[in-house]
Amino acid sequence: MTEENPQFPLAPAPFTGECREVDIGACFDWLRQGWAIFAGNPGAWIGSTVLLLVILLAISIVPVFGQIGANLLLPIFGAGLLQLCRVQSEGGQAEIVDIFIGFRKNAGPLVMVGVIYVAGVFGIAFIAFLLVSGGILGGVVTGKVAGVGIAFGGVMLAALLVLILSIPVIMATWFAPALVFFHHMKPVDAMKASFEAGVKNWMAMGFFGIILMIMAFFAMLPIGLGLLLLLPVFSGAVYASYRDIFEGV
Repeated sequence: MTEENPQFPLAPAPFTGECREVDIGACFDWLRQGWAIFAGNPGAWIGSTVLLLVILLAISIVPVFGQIGANLLLPIFGAGLLQLCRVQSEGGQAEIVDIFIGFRKNAGPLVMVGVIYVAGVFGIAFIAFLLVSGGILGGVVTGKVAGVGIAFGGVMLAALLVLILSIPVIMATWFAPALVFFHHMKPVDAMKASFEAGVKNWMAMGFFGIILMIMAFFAMLPIGLGLLLLLPVFSGAVYASYRDIFEGV
């Protein structure tokens, strides 16, 4: 009985989405790396950011469907930003056209991530609106100061519900573009791995999210010009967090 000889070179083991737990202070290192990636080629990053914002704004002009379309494309453009990060971190020269690489590689799975994300967020928004619509309608019908207060309170409550209920969807989408684009994972598997990584690192990711929201608030103050800095640094930090949690295993 002869034993079959293995074929060389041996194929690498498939990526399973295994992740590791990191310390809460890791988010500061992610931001530092994000800044270093931006500082390595600020021209390409600012150009890519301007182009991306113009494209998303142009798409979003169309009521409802434009916003849905823009959200569907976010994972594709996210993959492009991550590619810029990888090229820059490996000593290469990132180019603006790299932002479109998601349309050429794994476009279908990336769009499917967007579909699941949009279905989740818009579904949650619809449910939240139904839950508070009675209070909003009653306030509008009343038409008095108290009624306006009730309606405004209903809108704020709906927004709060959407934010809270969307956290699991955001967790599932956070690393999914990187896992689909770099490791060819299936959309559902990638989102499951992303969610599990978020749960495993809930303290670090939660603190990271709070920092980013504060940064986003200040970035929007000078008519949004701060986004030209925030988006590149944010992209680099997300890439660094992905490398730390998944490729650091």
